[in-house]
Amino acid sequence: IAGSSAGSEDYTRSIIEEAGEVFVHGISIMPGKPTLIGRFKDRPMIGIPGYPVSAILAYEELVRPLLHRALHLMKPERLKIKAFPTRKIPSKLGTEEFLRVKVGKLGERFFATPLPRGSGMITSLTKADGIIRIPALSEGLNEDEEVVVELLRSSEEILNTVTMVGSHDLTLDILANLLGKFYPPIFFSSHPVGSLGGILAIKNRICHLAGLHLLDPETGEYNFPYIQSYLKGIDVRVIHLIFREQGLIVQRRNPKKIKTLEDLPRKDIRFINRQKGSGTRILLDHTLKTLSLEPREIQGYDKEEYTHMSVASTVASGIADAGLGILSAARAMDLDFIPIAKERYDLVIPSIHFRDEKIQKVIETIRSDEFKKMVLQMGGYDVSRTGEELF
Repeated sequence: IAGSSAGSEDYTRSIIEEAGEVFVHGISIMPGKPTLIGRFKDRPMIGIPGYPVSAILAYEELVRPLLHRALHLMKPERLKIKAFPTRKIPSKLGTEEFLRVKVGKLGERFFATPLPRGSGMITSLTKADGIIRIPALSEGLNEDEEVVVELLRSSEEILNTVTMVGSHDLTLDILANLLGKFYPPIFFSSHPVGSLGGILAIKNRICHLAGLHLLDPETGEYNFPYIQSYLKGIDVRVIHLIFREQGLIVQRRNPKKIKTLEDLPRKDIRFINRQKGSGTRILLDHTLKTLSLEPREIQGYDKEEYTHMSVASTVASGIADAGLGILSAARAMDLDFIPIAKERYDLVIPSIHFRDEKIQKVIETIRSDEFKKMVLQMGGYDVSRTGEELF
């Protein structure tokens, strides 16, 4: 482990060359490219990169087969299925990429949603349902072409997974945990791509439900104007999840003395934003407009994160002084919080899935007293209408 690197101060190669022989330093896989293959006397030497995802994939592709061969054992084969990518996925030509994905089944089709691709992000493996191998001579995947997925979980787990796409919220983790506690065969998989991304996922029929908190600046109404505009011809039901507080997440004891959004254009303040299409970004842009503030005057406005916890983490690390997010994320990172707005977060469910037993179990869990109690303990939430059918 950490026996090979692409850096100039990787001394492993020179040490092995002095006492043995290096056959290969660098292989055409990603993650895992810096892997080293050599020999010391009559022993094989495999230098595995230090980043965790690179290490695991290099081990599975090179070390594990050698061990099975040495022990005269058959290498176990993973179950493979065919699935459609939920979006177009570019890939680097000349390198075989091991793409980690979440998998869900809707109707008769399986769909694969890519997870973060960094070699240091171990959660991209721990949360993955499968791996897609993108060939070295391919420039990526198209959403309308089936691909082979090697499953890391059983097919039963995949078939019992409820797939949610849309806005991120910490209550979804509570929902997933309680769903597993109350109804063990059912799994909950959420993909934080922003509220507009959730609407598009419903439109493209690649998820069971979507999470939205989209403010319509013209009417002041949440979610319904967007549903009526983007989902014409698709019959949906809307279940209310929570009301929540949005505000500025700032460093502990607020050293920059930030009080309102009007402080953000100050030269000494670095901001971290949410991605385009997220409800939080729409709320920010609308509020800035009402205050006659120019986004270009805010240092860091163009720097984006995809979840409230990522925003809070960026502030906690000192990379940013402030970011717009929810109170529960600020509390989780022991940060200060300046309230800006109270918003409504709903779940949109296509009627075709609404009577599905898995979806009904999700709704039952949302309506449970235990869910509401745990949500209130995080702070910044109102559960007075949680579980109510709005539409």
